[in-house]
Amino acid sequence: MTCSLLFNKPFQVLSQFSPMAGKRTLADYIDIPGVYAAGRLDYDSEGLMLLTDDGALQARIANPRYRRTKTYLAQVEGIADDHALRKLSSGVVLKDGTTRRAAVEAVDEPGWLWPRCPPIRERRNIPTQWLRLEISEGRNRQVRRMTAAVGHPTLRLLRIGIGGWSIDGLAPGEYRLL
Repeated sequence: MTCSLLFNKPFQVLSQFSPMAGKRTLADYIDIPGVYAAGRLDYDSEGLMLLTDDGALQARIANPRYRRTKTYLAQVEGIADDHALRKLSSGVVLKDGTTRRAAVEAVDEPGWLWPRCPPIRERRNIPTQWLRLEISEGRNRQVRRMTAAVGHPTLRLLRIGIGGWSIDGLAPGEYRLL
């Protein structure tokens, strides 16, 4: 029998079970043996992860050839104009090649969003904006690199969906068995 779960990874938690000097890991939150992360989420990113002991499911989630969509909310520096949004949606040229097309839209800050500790940096004269992005590949720090490439560095990043699974109902540090 397989075991899979959805986990809301808090800010500054490593996406691994192995201990690393002074840093929190998945082991601080999940005590189910034999499950592994299907893909990673950066130390400074938050949100939905899928963990499983099913190798085939893990491959379908993590391998970009399956084009499993992942949905993110990114709080970016500045206000992205139509030109920047078009560049994000049509594919951004990065050092490791051009990204696939992305679905992107400007959205309001979600009312359900928990505060981040520590909070993002605030600059009195530079506004921020929230973007909802849906991508179908998972390059290293991809969303952060994409938004920076169009002139709007990411200040806070949350993954809110993987395929048909969502973060709904999960507080940071909580998990739900599938």
